[in-house]
Amino acid sequence: MIHEIRTYTLVPGGVREYLEIYNKVGRGIQTQVLGSLVALMTPESGDINQLIFLWAFASLDDRTRRRAELMDDPAFAEFRKSVRHLLVRQDSRLLNAA
Repeated sequence: MIHEIRTYTLVPGGVREYLEIYNKVGRGIQTQVLGSLVALMTPESGDINQLIFLWAFASLDDRTRRRAELMDDPAFAEFRKSVRHLLVRQDSRLLNAA
């Protein structure tokens, strides 16, 4: 099993708007395709204009296949367009259990 931490840094004050759009338009298709959303978190300190997603995948190949399927989904492409104005930076880290 591997985990992926995806951190989205948003424009100041953008977290609320992103979450509203995500919960209405993006979350359903994303969790349907990617599977296990372990956690969706916001920081209490540091850069508070962030959303941190923690995903679990059976393997790197599973992640690669699922991410490719998600990027091919027209509904998810529309969601991405609708939040693009809120994004400043995206970071992704893949983690193995120690």
